[in-house]
Amino acid sequence: MTATKLSAPLDRGKPRRRTTLASRIGLPAAVVGLLLFTLFPVYWMISTALDPKAALRGSDVLPSGISFEHFEFVFDKGNFGTYLLNSALVGLATIVAAALLSLFAAIAVSRFKFRFRTSVLIMILIVQMVPLEALVIPLFIQMRDYDMLNSLLGLSVVYIALSLPFAIWTLRGFVATVPKEVEEAAYIDGASWLRMFWSVLLPLVAPGLVATSIFAFITAWNEFVFAYTFMKGSDKYTAAVGIYQFFGENSTAWGPVMASSTLVTVPVMIFFVIVHRKLGSGLAAGAVKG
Repeated sequence: MTATKLSAPLDRGKPRRRTTLASRIGLPAAVVGLLLFTLFPVYWMISTALDPKAALRGSDVLPSGISFEHFEFVFDKGNFGTYLLNSALVGLATIVAAALLSLFAAIAVSRFKFRFRTSVLIMILIVQMVPLEALVIPLFIQMRDYDMLNSLLGLSVVYIALSLPFAIWTLRGFVATVPKEVEEAAYIDGASWLRMFWSVLLPLVAPGLVATSIFAFITAWNEFVFAYTFMKGSDKYTAAVGIYQFFGENSTAWGPVMASSTLVTVPVMIFFVIVHRKLGSGLAAGAVKG
């Protein structure tokens, strides 16, 4: 009896958290609404690509049927397989070159003290702030002088140059946080610089390298202006430019447009699902540790 009387005031003093019906439904409803808002354009793109009557679909949410005729058309008549191959080659070259160059540049600006080092970092930031449209004409003239127009190699060089500022700045944060004592310990143990780089430094900066490589790939895969301007022959077009051929002057073939857009978008989405954790941790760590 006494215990009951003593515990009563304590129970009345504790704030009780009341769970209402609105609070139970509110958060899940908001999440579902956000997912629908985000995924509906993807659904519309894929469903229109599979709709045999895409041109007559209008505002119907559901397609009239399912057919792969638009995909067959973009491969047979639109030569889209060649465009995808060109994009893959340019993207692969951009990833490899941008990753290596940015890593060595990040090591240089983080580990070595040289004249105008601060000026170099400031210039990297300034280059990032320049709109890409302002670089089209100067780069076009430069590529023309070097006879690199209508060349996948020339286009790869441009994409590498566009990716380097962001990659160098991000990787600099990772390299700067690696203690010099770790490198010195490797030297004391008899490791050469190449051995130290491969076994010590590279594993520690790997998340940042993954993040910058993904950024370089997306830049090369989705870019349109430079690919359309620098390429003269249709056999050298990338996938982003290949989609443009289905837009006519007076009409648009929405079925092939959505089918080619699906072929460009879905591989990137799958790739992001696989590496999204590395990408998020890499970008966040590079921003905080820098």
